[in-house]
Amino acid sequence: MTLVEELRTLLGPDRLIEDADVQASYSRDEAEWAPYGAPLLVVRPRTSAEVQEVVRACLRHRVPLVPRGAGTGLSGGANALDGCVVLSTEQMTRIVEIDAVERLAVVQPGVVNDDLRTACAAQGLWYPPDPASAPWSTIGGNVATNAGGLCCVKYGVTRDYVLALEVVTGTGELVRLGRRTAKGVAGYDLAGLIVGSEGTLGVVTEVTVRLRPARAPERTVAGHFASVVAAGEAVRAIGEAGVIPSALELVDRHCLAAVDAWKNMGLSVDANVVLLGRTDAPGLAGETEAATMLACFENAGATWAAQSTDQQEADALFAARRLAYPALERLGPVLTEDVCVPKAAVPEMLARIETAAARHDVHIANVAHAGDGNLHPLILTPAGDDAARVRAQSAFEQIIVDALELGGTVTGEHGVGLLKRGGLERELSPAVQAMHRAVKHALDPAGILNPGKVFT
Repeated sequence: MTLVEELRTLLGPDRLIEDADVQASYSRDEAEWAPYGAPLLVVRPRTSAEVQEVVRACLRHRVPLVPRGAGTGLSGGANALDGCVVLSTEQMTRIVEIDAVERLAVVQPGVVNDDLRTACAAQGLWYPPDPASAPWSTIGGNVATNAGGLCCVKYGVTRDYVLALEVVTGTGELVRLGRRTAKGVAGYDLAGLIVGSEGTLGVVTEVTVRLRPARAPERTVAGHFASVVAAGEAVRAIGEAGVIPSALELVDRHCLAAVDAWKNMGLSVDANVVLLGRTDAPGLAGETEAATMLACFENAGATWAAQSTDQQEADALFAARRLAYPALERLGPVLTEDVCVPKAAVPEMLARIETAAARHDVHIANVAHAGDGNLHPLILTPAGDDAARVRAQSAFEQIIVDALELGGTVTGEHGVGLLKRGGLERELSPAVQAMHRAVKHALDPAGILNPGKVFT
């Protein structure tokens, strides 16, 4: 019996996608120019037991298995291999439980981030990790890449909120990792190990996340700057002042113009760069933090800065920040970086990004989770221009080198996937790489889970 026949018998034909044209839409994520192949089959299980059946069948037939969430990734981590099985979690969308007493939620991996946040808000609770893709990306995908977002400067990333996981390992075992209690140090932190592993150590089938109480309304401070370096100086000054904003985002005029052209939001910003800061500290503390951020903006050379009194306008600017990538993508291929450097190095890193753009003759738009040093230079190229593609890829690699020289990392939240494997090998020593490969071999000895991703 072939693998397809076996899975058709085990799961039923309604769980399988066998049409090649439809399968093609599951063959890659949003990473520009990352290689991908044609899958043998796409499966869409609905339960943990069905996922286990798929993994065990792939083991028996020695066929690679590529887990996939919503396909919003930007590193090629969900890209198919020729002849693989793509396991999509898109039908695993159940919010199993929201426990207001323990402040936790249990969800299947296909639950969309914003849907979880909305369900929690109805009970006066809040799930903080909020990647810009939150309206589309899923919790399982967020776990796979340890996604961050706008709030992570103050509230942390996905790993900080994952309490427990249900996972099917590369040996076909269905296991529970972590705990539901506030404390727990029994054994190694295997749940934490799975977070950020990009589907190479196991297929996540259920996630238990920590929640927080709903927070106070935020105050917004906006500043206009003549250059990204000046905006970076303001970011460094805020860190030196000891303020931890609830968000501190950088977006340049190219991104705002692209969003406005797409969504007609009425954005009219006469500045090369906009810095958006927020504080959710209550009462006088919030006023003090907002005033400190404003002073940091002004002292760094802002051409205009003010605390917003128009909540609708402030929300529109943050909405534009979230829409920057898809807006630019409409204009042509976009190669998206994801380096992270210490806050003190943000001005220098932004300057080096400008240098890379000039050196390689490419146009780079800038957005950033500036408050924690996570920068997303967006390298724009004309469609069909192969020479521009090569220059863009060279600039991409140069930015990685520069980030590492400044004490940074090759990826803050998008993951390694296919695009950052070379950078990862430069970042980690051979001894540490060997440790990673030993873990991979222990949990996936047959090497069927997302092979070729993260480590070659």
